[in-house]
Amino acid sequence: MNKLRIGVAGITGRLGALCAVEIPAAGQILAGGLSRTCDATRQITDDAAIFAASCDVIIDVSHPDTVIHHARIFADAGCPWVVGVTGLDDRAEVAVLEASRRVPVLQAANFAPGLTMVLDLARQLGAALSGAEYDAEILEMHHRQKVDAPSGTALAIGAAVAEGRGVSLADVRSVDRRGRRGNGEIGFASLRGGQVVGEHSLVLTSGTEQIVLSHRAFDRRVFAQGAVKAARWLYGRAPGLYAMADVLT
Repeated sequence: MNKLRIGVAGITGRLGALCAVEIPAAGQILAGGLSRTCDATRQITDDAAIFAASCDVIIDVSHPDTVIHHARIFADAGCPWVVGVTGLDDRAEVAVLEASRRVPVLQAANFAPGLTMVLDLARQLGAALSGAEYDAEILEMHHRQKVDAPSGTALAIGAAVAEGRGVSLADVRSVDRRGRRGNGEIGFASLRGGQVVGEHSLVLTSGTEQIVLSHRAFDRRVFAQGAVKAARWLYGRAPGLYAMADVLT
């Protein structure tokens, strides 16, 4: 396969900068970046249409506020879109879904292969261990600069448990708990401190046993490498909405 021109939306952020390093390391071509601040010497523009025209595939790790705009521009350009932006509202989620009807879109809260497998296990545990008997709690910790809480990955784990149990996470999630725990709740606790890359644990507790499923990232490169792998996999696919699990199967 010829080398792909992969662009990075949000290239000046922590993960975006790492993606810019990992793209050539994977033998592909860094097509430039999209940011709020232009830098011609680094092929960084603030014009989404100009950026998309130079890319075979886009990795988007920008900001929730940009996703609706990106969805339209990237779909108009016919460019496959890897979406790693978390904290999306309902309107942004709809925009991603609409774009996937026109171009291939891969959406993931976390690009780490190990975390992708954790999501599958969380779904299986949710199906096997009912909310009536096993209380589900999700604990996450990240660096002190992280804005959204719970993290997108924590919410993805909760959604996997809820899917396994045949319920909607929106109906059973408890983020700011007050008073006693409700039956069937999926609870979330968020910790922030230092420069922790990312730690997530799913804790299932009954009256007689406890299961803990954990994932800890030591280096953000695991996310950048996963994003590049997703971009390479996505190129040439039919329009549709894909996940990291599709890349790993």
